[in-house]
Amino acid sequence: MTGTRARLWTVVRRELSGAVRTRTYLFLALALTGVAFGVARAGGGPSGGYVPTVVDVLLVVEVLVPTVAFAVGYRAIVDEAVRGELDVLRTYPLPTWVYVTGVYVGRAVALLAVTVVPLALLGVHVATTSGPEVTVFASHRGIDSPFLYVRFLTLTALLALVSLAIALALSAVAGSGRSAILLAVAGLLLVVVGTDVALFGALDAGLASGGGLGAALALSPTSAYRGLVFETVLYVAFEGRSGFVAPILAWVSLVGWVVLSLAGATAAVEYR
Repeated sequence: MTGTRARLWTVVRRELSGAVRTRTYLFLALALTGVAFGVARAGGGPSGGYVPTVVDVLLVVEVLVPTVAFAVGYRAIVDEAVRGELDVLRTYPLPTWVYVTGVYVGRAVALLAVTVVPLALLGVHVATTSGPEVTVFASHRGIDSPFLYVRFLTLTALLALVSLAIALALSAVAGSGRSAILLAVAGLLLVVVGTDVALFGALDAGLASGGGLGAALALSPTSAYRGLVFETVLYVAFEGRSGFVAPILAWVSLVGWVVLSLAGATAAVEYR
C-alpha cells in the first residue's frame, strides 16, 4: 500500500469508527425504513410491483435522502476546524485532498448504509409480496422487473453522494457550528427545491425556452435524479414515454456536482 493510499485509508477508517459509535446513524436508518415502508404500504405499491413502489416512494426519497446526507455531513469539517484538529493535521504529511476525500468516503459508506439498505429491504418486501409476473428479470419496455428497482437504488445512492459532497463543501466553508447549520439549511433547500424553482422561474420569465427545459432540468441535482428515474425506471415499463430530461447531461451533472463540491471543499480547507 502506497503512502497516499495508507493515509487515505487511515482517514476513512477514522470516519467509519466514528459512525459505528454514533447511534444517530441507527436512528436515521430506522426512521427512513419506517417512512419508506409506511408510504409504500399506504400507496399499495408493494403488492403491485417494483415500479408502483417506486412511484409511491419517489417524492419521499427526493426529500429524505438529501436531508439525511446533510445531517451526516454538515459538521464533518467545521467541527474539526473549531476544535483545532485541522491545525494539528497540518503538521502531518497529509495532503488536503487526501483528508477531504477520506472524510467523504468514510461518511459516504455510512450514508449509503443508512439510505440504501432500507430501500433495498423494501425491494425484498416487494419480491415476497407482489405477484409472480414481477419476478421476471427483463430490461425491455412494458415489463416490471427487479432490474428496474436496482436502477432506482443506484440512482438514489448517487443522489445521496451528491448531497453529501455539497454538505461537505458547505461544512468546509462554515466558520462555526451555527453558521454550519445555516449553510446546511440553505444548501438543503437549494438541492431539494431551490434550483427547480429558479429554473421554472426563468422559464416563466422567458429566460429559458421550453425546448431546452430537459437540458436545464439536468443541471439541478434533484431534477437530474428525478429525470433519470423517470427515463430509466418508470418510463421503461410504459411504452412511448420519454424526454423528461437529457439523460447524458443528467449523469454528467450529478458526477460534476460531486467533483466540483469536493474540489471546493479541498480549496476551502486549504485556505481557511
